[in-house]
Amino acid sequence: MLILSIVRTLAVLIPSMLNLAVWALARSLNMPEPPVHHTSVFVFAQVQTIENRIGKALCPVRLMRRLLAWLR
Repeated sequence: MLILSIVRTLAVLIPSMLNLAVWALARSLNMPEPPVHHTSVFVFAQVQTIENRIGKALCPVRLMRRLLAWLR
């Protein structure tokens, strides 16, 4: 029961904290909130794509296969 109440509290707090962060960033940049929000979503998607590419390139199994192929 305690876990359920904690999850519900977090479910309510997370969106409001996100709105507060976007509002604060928009205010510090002197921009309206919607462009700041949409720009941050775009930047997150780009960073996620780059991290996935790097993660795939640095996969230990893949690196081991490359090393073994190089040593042959």
